[in-house]
Amino acid sequence: MLSVLLFTFLLALAAPALVAWVGRRAFWVLALGPASAAAYALAMTPRVTAGDFPTTEVPWVPGLHLSITLQLDTLAWFMLLVVGGVGALVLLYCSAYFARDALGLGRFAAVLTAFAAAMVGLVVADDLLLLFVFWELTTVFSYLLIGHYADRKASRRAAMQAIVVTTAGGLAMLVGLIILGVVGDTWRVSELVANPPSGTAVTWAAVCLLAGAATKSALIPFHFWLPAAMAAPTPVSAYLHAAAMVKAGVYLVARFAPAFADLPVWRWLVLVLGGGTLLLGGYQALRQHDLKLVLAFGTVSQLGLIVLLLGLGSKALALAGLAMLGAHAMFKAALFLVVGAVDVATGTRDLRKLSGLWRTMPFTAVAGVLATASMIGFPPFAGYVAKEAALEGLWHDVIHGAGAVEWIALLAVVVGSALTVAYGLRFAWGAFGTKRRPGATAAAALGDTPTTRDAAAEPAPATPVRRQPWLLVTPPLVLAVLGLAVGLVPSTGERLLAPYADRYPGGEPGHLVLWGGFTPVLAITVLVLLAGFVLFWQRARVEKAQDFLWSPRSAEVTYRRTMRRLDDLAADVTAATQRGSLPVYLGIILVVLAVAPGAVLASGLVSGHPQVELVLWDRPADAAVVAVVVVSCVLAARARRRLKAVLLVGVAGYANATLFMLHGAPDLALTQVLTETITLVVMVLVLRRMPPYFTDRPLAASRWLRLALAVVTGAVMMAFTVAAPLVRVSEPISTHFPDEAYTWGGGKNIVNVTLVDIRAWDTVGEISVLLVAATGVASLIFLRQRSGEVLRLSRVDEVSRSDPHTRRVWLAAGSTLEPERRSVLFEVVTRVIFHAMIVFALFLLFSGHNAPGGGFAAGLVVGIAFAVRYLAGGRYELGEAAPVNPGVLLGTGLFLSAGVGLATLVAGQEVLQSTIVDLHFPVLGEVHLVTSLFFDIGVMLVVVGLVLDLLRTLGAEIDRQDPRPAREEVSA
Repeated sequence: MLSVLLFTFLLALAAPALVAWVGRRAFWVLALGPASAAAYALAMTPRVTAGDFPTTEVPWVPGLHLSITLQLDTLAWFMLLVVGGVGALVLLYCSAYFARDALGLGRFAAVLTAFAAAMVGLVVADDLLLLFVFWELTTVFSYLLIGHYADRKASRRAAMQAIVVTTAGGLAMLVGLIILGVVGDTWRVSELVANPPSGTAVTWAAVCLLAGAATKSALIPFHFWLPAAMAAPTPVSAYLHAAAMVKAGVYLVARFAPAFADLPVWRWLVLVLGGGTLLLGGYQALRQHDLKLVLAFGTVSQLGLIVLLLGLGSKALALAGLAMLGAHAMFKAALFLVVGAVDVATGTRDLRKLSGLWRTMPFTAVAGVLATASMIGFPPFAGYVAKEAALEGLWHDVIHGAGAVEWIALLAVVVGSALTVAYGLRFAWGAFGTKRRPGATAAAALGDTPTTRDAAAEPAPATPVRRQPWLLVTPPLVLAVLGLAVGLVPSTGERLLAPYADRYPGGEPGHLVLWGGFTPVLAITVLVLLAGFVLFWQRARVEKAQDFLWSPRSAEVTYRRTMRRLDDLAADVTAATQRGSLPVYLGIILVVLAVAPGAVLASGLVSGHPQVELVLWDRPADAAVVAVVVVSCVLAARARRRLKAVLLVGVAGYANATLFMLHGAPDLALTQVLTETITLVVMVLVLRRMPPYFTDRPLAASRWLRLALAVVTGAVMMAFTVAAPLVRVSEPISTHFPDEAYTWGGGKNIVNVTLVDIRAWDTVGEISVLLVAATGVASLIFLRQRSGEVLRLSRVDEVSRSDPHTRRVWLAAGSTLEPERRSVLFEVVTRVIFHAMIVFALFLLFSGHNAPGGGFAAGLVVGIAFAVRYLAGGRYELGEAAPVNPGVLLGTGLFLSAGVGLATLVAGQEVLQSTIVDLHFPVLGEVHLVTSLFFDIGVMLVVVGLVLDLLRTLGAEIDRQDPRPAREEVSA
């Protein structure tokens, strides 16, 4: 199972390249993904029917007892056949449906294939959280597929509507899954269903599950998103809205119904959701003129029927529901594909404009009629077998003293089935029937002469069609014929599906048969067919009556009004809170910190905790350094000049570094000093384009208020520092770091080994944040398109020969600055110390595993060296010092650090596990090499790239935007 899943996802990754290479024929290759899933299910049929369910388990988070667990039981086997088989046919259909030069075809192919993979993972997942992951993947991929035509407003609106509704239901479902996992003390779906927990929490969890199913399967009151999703390409409708995505909600009900169907709230919710959707969808389908909308509302109705059958908790109804699920996937996917073929051939889906297609598109018409016959429950098709089983199961429950739920369900199924017959005939007639001329109805109504009426009643000419590729006809014809073939062997279907139905707690076992004799159920079936035919025959009167009756659009209107009000509320809240003042934002955060957790902490310390003896300082030097920090912070809060505040904050930072040094943490002290230095440089660069003062007003009262807030916040943080050790109940894991660092990390510097080995994943996340931060700063600064061009001197030799005063220069680009902005002393000192700083950085890099240093510190030293070059010589000097695109360094560093983890996987070790290699060289002697050194090199490259990007954006780019003329005597 896992290999099939990975294979399909890999095909999705390769889809854009395949489409670019072979065009539409790439869909033939992509069809192998879902086809392999269906083939795997067929190959596992003997094991599944024997009860020996194939299971795959890969540890995920062992500490939390979580794993990637896949299981192929009867329900998953059947769903895998549906998802894989229909998916393969739809992908083949796509190769003929889209034009050769269709825009975004590679992206569409990738997303559709990835959706098929997500559905495969969803139906075989046996872990609650893994189930949710695949559930949300289908939501995201469906959003992209529905909004494929991004230039159309209807597509964008439909995609947004679908993802909002289904995501809301998915979050509710997640709550239910977590409750079940915690209360049931297991995250395995199969174990929960086999031994379901009980209690009030479990009842609410079941309600949450039904909420997720209702949004995904378009049950009332969330049914409105599915018809709107018809803005998607027809293959999307055929797959997502007939066989896959909307079936996810049905699958969820089918998966958990054996465990929770005996809950009264479950049964009544299933009745209301399923029965109401069945009737509402059928009613709406009778008034549609777009063939896709007829099928869309018909799909809503059929989904309600399937949920009703699978959710009521009876063995017979469960068997009928699963049979209906398969029949629906075949006939509804076939019908959507038929609509796509009609649309491609005629250019319209309006059933009022189509006429005589049964003559001009005979094979498509055959597929459409066969699929329609299965949909309306006409013998001997699969839809008829499933519907007969449903009526038989409900009738059996009713005559054997069932309650109100079964009576209401039977009535809903009978009425809904009659509506299905009516809109099914409406579809077949609208797509392929021969219509009268447009004036026929009006002539009859006006009482024209017989000659005029006869002329108006003549058949309209057949709608002209374009030639159809065979791949537009074959997939729907295969599905339609398959629906007939499956209906002819109902005993085989019963044998394969009965093991699932037998897991339900109540009811008698059901049967799938073609002929059950002359029974009341047969009479009900005949009544349903006759009633549906009458509704179709009187379709004009039915449509006219519907125009005067209630139109069930309130759900969609409510949704749109709610979203509009939510947007208005968000705008009002944003206007009230996002006022563009950084001090206000920071003040709100600090006030909340001091009031909420600070008050709780104070009450806890006063009431319950033992007395703690506080040591104010270990040596007098500590008090002196703290005094420097306090004074600098107070002065910074009172400062009105920006540069003064920045320098005072820097003083506090350097004083903190002194505290680290006094307490025996040279690594932290070194990093703090280097970070403060870079921060000061960056802040000074920023201040060049900002006013020199914070405000033109004195704001004395505000100044004291800010000082008071700072004091309170500091006191709260000090209290947190005191309280944190009091809540520890276990031995800290850091006590094992010294031994682990030396034994497994191969180094004596615990801080550095922790960064590159013990907690390397944290470091990967942190350097990723640095990369994102660099990108964000650049996006704010660059007014034009950002390019990879590095500003460099192009004619240094020519300038040197032409100007005798520049033959001896300390910095090559110094002449590009205005004379008043140059400092000869600064240029000389820069030239002297630059290379020494680079060598020192390399020393820190290679010695950091056993002594203070490491890749982060080395990167900061190199960054400071480049900053000095820029400050001394300007933006062209920066290009001469580092003639490389910062993005290359950022990407290479991140790739190198993460790549070390992948390399260890290839070597059969844990991710980011270090390997120690001891080498002997004749000259160098013994060399102790640890593979985490390459990780550290990656960290250094990321830091250097970040500093260069900041210098390039906040320095060079702001220089370029400076309106003052620059004296650039050489070109770049």
